[in-house]
Amino acid sequence: MGTATCSARASPCPNSANEVKQERWLPGLLAFALVAIAAIVMFATLAASVERQFFYPDRTVYSRPAQFGLAVQDVRIPGPQGHDLHGWWLPAQGVDTDAQAARGTVLHLHGNAGNISTHLPLVAWVPQAGFNLLTFDYRGYGQSGGSPSLDGVVDDAQAALQWLRREHPDQADRLIVIGQSLGGATAARLVARDADGVRLLVLDCPFSSYRGIARDAVRGTWLAPLAPAALLALPGPAQDPVTAIARLRVPLLVLHSTEDSVVPVAHGRALFEAAPEPKQWLPVSNTPHVDGFTRPEILRPVIAAMTRALSAS
Repeated sequence: MGTATCSARASPCPNSANEVKQERWLPGLLAFALVAIAAIVMFATLAASVERQFFYPDRTVYSRPAQFGLAVQDVRIPGPQGHDLHGWWLPAQGVDTDAQAARGTVLHLHGNAGNISTHLPLVAWVPQAGFNLLTFDYRGYGQSGGSPSLDGVVDDAQAALQWLRREHPDQADRLIVIGQSLGGATAARLVARDADGVRLLVLDCPFSSYRGIARDAVRGTWLAPLAPAALLALPGPAQDPVTAIARLRVPLLVLHSTEDSVVPVAHGRALFEAAPEPKQWLPVSNTPHVDGFTRPEILRPVIAAMTRALSAS
């Protein structure tokens, strides 16, 4: 029998030049795909690692309201994703609800470590000064369900603000939001989004940019060379506190430690400069990160600003 030949009208021969090229090309494509998948996985892992550096939650109880002579009510706030948020409602001291209302109500957004019991010593002065206080844990902190994320904690803060308006309608137009560190960045985004009834925003050692503070944090570490790529996975300029604060419609007070080794004072200054009037800048010297409220000479102008804001028509 003669050797079989390929007809121009028949299917291509199994050993045609086209198929040989394709067989050589496929392994290269497969290798490229595997490298790309590995790169994506590495990038996602690194990005998740960078975002996790914003959150250090735990469930240990470090302090209790009774230690400061404060009454307390445990509250459960419905979270935006179906999880409950745990909080403490601390009514103003020295207030007879039948004869005298509290001076106002403060929503406190704490920093990135521990839980509400860690940060209570920094805001125990609020009820002592005649203001109601709601302090709560973000998702994944303390007794709150869920896992924290940078956008998620802003949603949690809005849920707490809505709870205040619903559960304490007599105070719904006498609200002050105080945010510290991570809570300051979160508070700036919250009040820019939802300012109904808020008379004053107080930011203590806040950061102005997610990528900016992460870049500051990894500078000098093994993550520094990888930071330019990993930081792209963090919220960008459109979601930054410094962008949000330009839309602020309420008075602002920013206090920041001038020797802050955790959040450089340039972050607080950037937020202050970006905000519209009225606003007040209160530098705090010789004090560590978010310790300004432990100083009577700092508390006096803070309480004065709160009183002025609540007295304004």
